[in-house]
Amino acid sequence: MGKVAIIAIIIAALSILLGERILNFRKRALAFREVSQNHLPNCVALKSLDYGSEDITILENGLAFISTGLKYPGVPSSDVPGKIFSLDLESPRLKPMELRMPLNFDLESFNPHGISAYTDPTDDTVYLFVVNHPQHESQVELFKMMEDELSLVHLKTIKHELLHSVNDIVAVGVESFYATNDHYFSHPLLKVSEMFLLQPWTNVVYYSPEEVKVVSEGYYFANGINISRDKRHLYVVDLFGHDVHVLERKQDNSLSSVKSVALGSLCDNVEVEPETGDLWLGCHPNAAKVFMFDPKDPPGSEVIRIQNIHSDQPVVTQVYADDGNVIRGSSVATVYGGKLLIGSVFHKALCCDLK
Repeated sequence: MGKVAIIAIIIAALSILLGERILNFRKRALAFREVSQNHLPNCVALKSLDYGSEDITILENGLAFISTGLKYPGVPSSDVPGKIFSLDLESPRLKPMELRMPLNFDLESFNPHGISAYTDPTDDTVYLFVVNHPQHESQVELFKMMEDELSLVHLKTIKHELLHSVNDIVAVGVESFYATNDHYFSHPLLKVSEMFLLQPWTNVVYYSPEEVKVVSEGYYFANGINISRDKRHLYVVDLFGHDVHVLERKQDNSLSSVKSVALGSLCDNVEVEPETGDLWLGCHPNAAKVFMFDPKDPPGSEVIRIQNIHSDQPVVTQVYADDGNVIRGSSVATVYGGKLLIGSVFHKALCCDLK
């Protein structure tokens, strides 16, 4: 067989492999799915959040924290530095307020992703954990909230080789947390190419000043993470797996798999309703439209609720859906006082009445 023929065979084989990978990615991204409108009454866009509201978490008193301005490989973004807003859901004004950041913090490179709040039971001090990607790096910023002043005090930056591609975080102590790595590689170009490989290589890491370790792995794209009301279980969303995993916490902070629940969508962040324990997820009904953004055919949004997730028959319900004309690329959904907040990766945030 001549050299030309061998080269032709190699090119043909690579073409077949590439085609198979692209087709597999499109299937995992639900690229062929169209979403039907399923709106809620009295939805209003929150002001000042025009560059995304990627993650939202709410304290027991109704004070919400919102991360905005995320710059993520392959996703539309602006040149505006990231910010953290607060929103008092007990106030009828529903006006997000930008939190003042400390002068010794690098605001120009601030690129906030997942967030988690922890209230110290000994003195009610609120600590805010923020995943940050300055210069495409991966680190966690720890802040203390000064509620009377609507400001944050920066306490420390946490870096570790196991925290190489952090997406979301859930705090379990003043300096301890669980975090998801959404990629196996850390370089931005390798991250993009990795999505076409779609191998279950991503994981969950436990961090404390005394110990850092991988505690769960085997996810296609480990994304949102949160904790049950009794602190005994963690919930981890696998974006390209189209499911959410229930994991039991052990005394040594390791995790064991309990079950997974199919979602039928590419869900992003997960929040836990304090009163009921229901899970609320912001989802991408067609993620291909997010990564191959076309303003004439924008990505839609979807909110999914899971009731009784620890039972033999969890109830999975679509609460809201939009084709992208109202809100694009929803990434988080959370409830308080009969209201539903919906955040997005790069678009806006909505507040809707649930009833």
